[in-house]
Amino acid sequence: MDLFFNPFDNLVCVLLGISFTVWFTMLLVFIIVPAIFGVSFGIRRLYMKTLLKIFEWATLRIERGAKEKNHPLYKPYSNAIIAKEPTSLEEEIKEIRRSGSNKDLGSTPEFEMSDIFYFARRGVESIMDDEVTKRFSAEELESWNLLTRSNNNFQYISLRLTVLWGLGVLIRYGFLLPLRVTLAFTGVGLLVFLTSVVGLLPNGRMKGFLSEKVHLMCYRICVRALTAIITYHDSENKPKNGGICVANHTSPIDVIILASDGCYAMVGQIHGGLMGVIQRSMVKACPHVWFERSEVKDRHLVAKRLSDHVQDKSKLPILIFPEGTCINNTSVMMFKKGSFEIGATVYPVAIKYDPRFGDAFWNSSKFGMVNYLLRMMSSWAIVCSVWYLPPMSREEGEDAVQFANRVKAAIARQGGLVDLLWDGGLKRAKVKDTFKEEQQKLYSKMLVGTQEDRSRS
Repeated sequence: MDLFFNPFDNLVCVLLGISFTVWFTMLLVFIIVPAIFGVSFGIRRLYMKTLLKIFEWATLRIERGAKEKNHPLYKPYSNAIIAKEPTSLEEEIKEIRRSGSNKDLGSTPEFEMSDIFYFARRGVESIMDDEVTKRFSAEELESWNLLTRSNNNFQYISLRLTVLWGLGVLIRYGFLLPLRVTLAFTGVGLLVFLTSVVGLLPNGRMKGFLSEKVHLMCYRICVRALTAIITYHDSENKPKNGGICVANHTSPIDVIILASDGCYAMVGQIHGGLMGVIQRSMVKACPHVWFERSEVKDRHLVAKRLSDHVQDKSKLPILIFPEGTCINNTSVMMFKKGSFEIGATVYPVAIKYDPRFGDAFWNSSKFGMVNYLLRMMSSWAIVCSVWYLPPMSREEGEDAVQFANRVKAAIARQGGLVDLLWDGGLKRAKVKDTFKEEQQKLYSKMLVGTQEDRSRS
């Protein structure tokens, strides 16, 4: 019996050995070595163009099928359900009074029952078209990207599209996912090992040089683990030492996207487990700013640590996401003012993802980190554009909130995102009473006027 199975066992071992050799040779030659030297063979760009052709064909096939079966096509709302005119509270209430009252509008302002219709309408509009809540759900697509079993138009479209979807599943889960997982473990493993080795060197120019090269190499390997296709614009505005880089926040991979094109000092809370191992190894080679859980809520301590870092022009620029939470890449929400109080030069960066190839948004209330990363690695690709905006400084007479809003507006304008004043913390918290009081103050101001108006009268 042993004589019968031995040749077969030897053949299986040989085939497995050849397979692993070919597999790791391809990884080394086509992915790891190019990542080390920062070059690309253009394979990912060709892959992206091929996917676009397939998506266009699938969309045309869906539209043709809809016409044949007389089915209405589903079109997602690109902007909002309700069209809203940019008018003030006073103007809208005057319009309501004008249409429902014969009183002289120029007379002394006083309360009218018709005023409640303005607030009732605003309340209904907020329920029907909540511009905050919808920023924490995945962006809708007009075309089918073959990532789901069906799209919103049909459960079953055609045999060819079904076969194409099944082929896509085999490619994504049978080839791309194992490849990407291997690359992810390779990149993270090298990051932990090499930064620990570099950390043994004495502080100096050589240590800084090696740390920068190690970080860039490992982050580029991790970028390839997501098949990320990134287009960087205006590289002459890249953040410089002693500054603060601020960017809109869509996903945890924002860090990898930016760090694969330049080195940054990270800011964050100290974690345990694998993340803690990575943090401890990274800080040995580069002066990142990690905080204990008890220190995070101490605003003065955080500000001092950040201020001390940026004052040392030999240290890397700090990377911060002032929104404090992930937004679905359709808008930019309120920036926390802490990083704008320090007085350092701010380097704004706008990041815009292409959702056709894969949804980069992390809905942390729906998916855990591991589940999210597996979804990313089983998508077609991560395609995004990064714009480095000119550096900005706080102007004379400008407070931290005004400076933060000016930077936010510049990022939103460049990335084609909606500029919202709402706090991203509303993702999990209730609306603060100050927002309600602000509307009450506006209405009372319209009725009784300001202190100056009353003194004149």
